[in-house]
Amino acid sequence: MRSHSNTAAAAEPVDPRRQTIVREARRHFMADGYAATRIEPIARAAAVSTATLYGYFPSKQHLFTAVISDASADFSAQMEYVRVSDGHAREQLTLFATAYADFMGDPFVRSVFRLVMAERPRFRDVAQGFFDKGRSDFGRPLMAALARLAERGELKIDKPSWAAGQLMGMVEHPVFFMPLVTGDEVQAARTNGQIAADAVETFLARYGT
Repeated sequence: MRSHSNTAAAAEPVDPRRQTIVREARRHFMADGYAATRIEPIARAAAVSTATLYGYFPSKQHLFTAVISDASADFSAQMEYVRVSDGHAREQLTLFATAYADFMGDPFVRSVFRLVMAERPRFRDVAQGFFDKGRSDFGRPLMAALARLAERGELKIDKPSWAAGQLMGMVEHPVFFMPLVTGDEVQAARTNGQIAADAVETFLARYGT
């Protein structure tokens, strides 16, 4: 996971042992699911005693919540690199859509989402927070860019949030949702770059001036 600011690092010093436990727990939860995952194998894989693991996480529920929180923070660090550049509308939107497609098309990202979805009835608040954070981390910079492009007269948009959702949806469907619901049996025939370009073309046909 990429490092955060010096202030954040000072406020929350990294604990290598805790990181190892969470990393191993993530691997076990993703491979076996929540119900089948046991604490003892995670402790062995992390090279700590079961008592030490419970010292960090009092229960499997606490450990699972930490795993999802850690994955969410990991994704946020990656999302920092998915930003909208300066330039004309097509250039900005294509760069964003391509980076978004690369991120959402990552098999590891889908694996974490599958895990969260599978355990949503048991961890409803954790799952909802995970989904909401991921969407807003991408949506906010895109909405800001759309508003700037509208102010410059390159786009005609009344509600940037709706427009942002439409662009992101055109990318998400082929690279994320189709593989997600089919267990990766159905993959997009187009490349991420082609998907991004097609999405932007459709978007500009609707909102371009």
